[in-house]
Amino acid sequence: MDTDKFYTLTIDECDYETKVTKKFATRKNFTMKDPNKIYSVIPGTILDVYVSAGNYVKTGQPLLILEAMKMKNSVAAHKSGKIKAVYVAVGAKIPKNHLMIEFEAD
Repeated sequence: MDTDKFYTLTIDECDYETKVTKKFATRKNFTMKDPNKIYSVIPGTILDVYVSAGNYVKTGQPLLILEAMKMKNSVAAHKSGKIKAVYVAVGAKIPKNHLMIEFEAD
């Protein structure tokens, strides 16, 4: 994107001419995350895993415990479905944005 060029921005059916900043022009584009995958939002250690591949879970059911900054965080199912794979094990130290659990596609 050229920062010296004017771009048309449409908001509520009104067109606006604007320039973009270098930060805006070089930003990372947003990509929607797969709703069938659960990623860690903080780095931590897996204390317990309650499910395995092939299990059926209901919305709100606890899946695992992730300890981060001396806090035990229960990760619960955001939807009902069948677990396709579990990518963590008890005692594993995981980074932020690590794929922990995957549901089968609907």
